[in-house]
Parts: sequence; C-alpha cells; structure tokens
Amino acid sequence: MMNPAPGAAGPGPMSAPRAGRREWTALAVLMLPLLLVSMDVSVLYFAVPAISADLAPSGTQQLWIFDIYAFVLAGLLMTMGSIGDRIGRRRLLLIGAVAFGAASLAAAYANSAEMLIAARAILGIGGATLMPSTLALVRSLFRDPAQRAKAIGVWSAVMTGGVALGSVMSGVLVEYFWWGSVFLVNLPAMALLLVLAPLLIPESKDPAPGRFDLLSVPLSMAAVLPLVYGLKEIPSEGFETPYVLSLMAGLVFTVLFVIRQRTAASPLISPALFRGRGFGPAVTLNSLAMFAMMGSAYFTTQYLQSVLGKSALEAALWSLLPSVVIGVVAPLTTAVVQRGAPRAHVVAAGFMISGGGFLLLSLASTDDLWLVLAGSGVLACGIVAVMALMTDLALGATPPERAGSASSLLETGQEFGGALGMAVLGSIGTAVFRHRIEDGSPAGVPDAAHETLGGALVAAGHLPGPVGDALAAVAREAFTDGMRAAALGGATALMIATVLALTLLRRGPGPAHACRDKNHEAGRQAV
Repeated sequence: MMNPAPGAAGPGPMSAPRAGRREWTALAVLMLPLLLVSMDVSVLYFAVPAISADLAPSGTQQLWIFDIYAFVLAGLLMTMGSIGDRIGRRRLLLIGAVAFGAASLAAAYANSAEMLIAARAILGIGGATLMPSTLALVRSLFRDPAQRAKAIGVWSAVMTGGVALGSVMSGVLVEYFWWGSVFLVNLPAMALLLVLAPLLIPESKDPAPGRFDLLSVPLSMAAVLPLVYGLKEIPSEGFETPYVLSLMAGLVFTVLFVIRQRTAASPLISPALFRGRGFGPAVTLNSLAMFAMMGSAYFTTQYLQSVLGKSALEAALWSLLPSVVIGVVAPLTTAVVQRGAPRAHVVAAGFMISGGGFLLLSLASTDDLWLVLAGSGVLACGIVAVMALMTDLALGATPPERAGSASSLLETGQEFGGALGMAVLGSIGTAVFRHRIEDGSPAGVPDAAHETLGGALVAAGHLPGPVGDALAAVAREAFTDGMRAAALGGATALMIATVLALTLLRRGPGPAHACRDKNHEAGRQAV
C-alpha cells in the first residue's frame, strides 16, 4: 500500500467513523438518567401537599424541599463536568447513578423534613454528575457529524419532555400511591443503567487534564447559586433588598471566577473552549432559548390551574399536549440543516416561530384553553429546534477530551437562562397584575390579595359571595393581562435573539481542534 505524499491532506471530518447498532443502543441507555434527572425538576409539583400532610414541614423547609435539588444541580454542573473529563465520563456516570439511586430511596422513606431536604440535595449532586456525562458521552459515541446531530436532537427532546412528564407522573403516582413513590420510580432505571452502561458505553476522558483546580469549585458555586436564587425569587417577591444583594454577590463572584479561569494553570473551564468558533454563540443562544421556555411556563402552568380552574392532575395532563410534537421537531430540524439549509437561518426561524407562540399567548383571554395550548406548542417547537442545533454546534466546536466541561457550561447557561426568563417575564407579569388588581378590586379587600393570583383567590374564598366572586374575576383578568404583557416582552426578546442568531452564526463553526491548546495536543499524541 502506498503511503500518502508528504503534506497530503489526511482524512477529513466526513471520514469520521459511523455509529452502529451498539452506539444507538447505548444512546437509548443514556436517555434513562437524562429523563429521570429532568423529571426530578418537576416531580414534586403535585406531591408537595401530601408531603406537607405527612412530614409537616415549616414554610421555609417546604421551599427547600422543592428548590434545593435545582440549586445543587446548577451549582455543581461545572465542577462535575470537569471531574468527568479527568476521571472518565462513564465512571462518573456510574458513580452518579449509585448516588441518585441511593438518594431516591432515602427520599422515598424520609421520616422528617430535614431528611427529605438532605436526600433532595444528594439527588442534586447525582443529577449534576449525570447530565453533563450523558451529553459528553454522546459526543464521544457519535463522531460522524450527521449522526451526532441526530443523537443530540434526541437528547434535547428527552430533556425537554422529561420536565413535562415529571409533573404528570407525580400527579398519577400521588393519586394512587403514597408520595414516596415519585422517588422509587428512579430505582429500576438506575439499576438498568449500572448493568448496561459498562457493556455498551466505552470510557472516555481527557488524556492530559492537568491538576484539578480546587479553588475554582467554591468560586463557581459562589457565582452560580446567588444568581439563580435571586432570579428565582424576584418574580414572586419583587426586587427586595436580599434578592438584589444576592444578584450583586453572584456577579462579583462571577468576575472572580472568570479571572481565576484565565490565570489558573489547569482551569475548571478552559478559556480555550471559547476559541472554538461557534461555542460562545451556541451557549448564548441556547440560554436565550431556555429564557423563553421557562419564562412562558411560569404563566401557562398558573393559567391552567388558577385561571381556568383545572385540578392539578388535569392541568398536568393538558400541559402534555404541547410536548407531543417536541419529539419530532428536533430530529426534523437537524435533517433540514444536513440537507444544506444554513444553520443561522434555521436557528433564526426557530426563534421567530417561538416569537409567534408568544404572540398567540398575548391574544389569550380568561377562557382560551386551546389558544394557550397552541401558543405553548408553537413556542416549544421553535425552542427545541434552537436548542438541538445549538447543542450540536457547541459540542462540534469542542474537542472530545473537553466534552464534559463544554457540556456542563452549556447546561449551566441553560439554568441561568431559565432563571432569567422567570425573573424578567415574571416581573413584567407581576407588575401588570398588581396594577390591574389594585385598580379593579372591590373595596375592603386585604392588601395580601393584591400580591399574587393565588393570594387573591384564597382571599376571595373568605369573602362574602358577591364580593368574593368579583375579586376572583378581577384577579383572573389581571393575571391574564400580566401574561399578555409578559408574552409581548418575550416576543420582543426573541426578535432580538433572531437578529443575534443571524449575526453570530454568519460564519460556520470551526474545527473542533481549534480550541486545543499545546498541552492537550501533546497529551493526545502521547496516548
């Protein structure tokens, strides 16, 4: 066989090995932990009343039972992604599966609020190991760009659908079993993962990771947690001093974290990632997509229950309808790009479609179930299309040895985007609600009824018939007015995102090796 002439081009990206049946089966196995981690974000939506009756938590404890999972998950994503790059993503996946399963068992049989809070915190730790590991392993399993795009489309659809499925599953399980059953459903899937992952999924890690930067771990948590906390609380509580100070503290630690990453010999998140053309824009646009998704969900879930008067389970089942098309949209979008459509144009179209969903929501009245569901469905279709393409772009611009760090940064951006969407759009809706209800509520209504829709409906239930009915009607109308105003704000934000997509994605992504530094390249050659 003749050797290639000196200087001849070697095999290009199109000659990357194609995945076979083993890899696609491994993808199905990886979807198990991803589905459960995303479901656990919403799995307590309808279990909280039963937990409250059984464990009698205080108001503060109840908030921590609900929120600590997401806080710990967000705070540890970057740390766990970097650890996975060092010790092996499959190994970290298996460690996370054990932790997630053990914490699920502890949560199911918790006999106090403190025990349940601790178990939910460990669930968050397990979730932080599982999410970046699954996405990084998809990057290593699927080297062919076309196949990787399809696999990431599946990953995006499962992650988004899991949040919707979690609330429905909790409603069904609590209806027929005790509240602990919402955690026990995790155990069979984690056991299956522990058996099948070593057989189907090869190990992958960075061959030359350098020393682990311990100082970056507390800095990353000090940057993420105050920001997420402040952004989550502002929609319901307003711009109170503690939440503003929390945001300011988070921003200060974010600056310190960035400085540390730029100066450390082996940073937790290498700045070289952003030299991969397309990575930075992908993280930014993906965060904007989650901004829209979570900002809209803040209103539609309350609309179904408190405006239309649906029961918790009915509202959850209705909310599944917009999710039906998600499983088709992500793979279809990647197929369109693979057939030659410019990525920038498809992403811009996704944002415009989602903006159209917001415009439909801006037309809703207090009795428009199908219009709200249609708006939510249109919005979700556009958002999932954007997220699938941006996730693929980010991983395609990342060398395989840094896939864990890149995945964790992408997912941390999603956490920020979702919290920011709830804060910005939630604040718009809350401001309109309070203005409208103060102007239109009957005389003698307590001030607490002017704060939230839930508070107004509770107050209405304690007032004499005609006065209570009038307050409830005004509150529902005020909330719908707020939702319409927030929807217009969301549509405006997505129009800006459309322009950003066309601007930032004008140039195609560079090769994944663009962000390898000399140490990593030397390590790969040595291996």
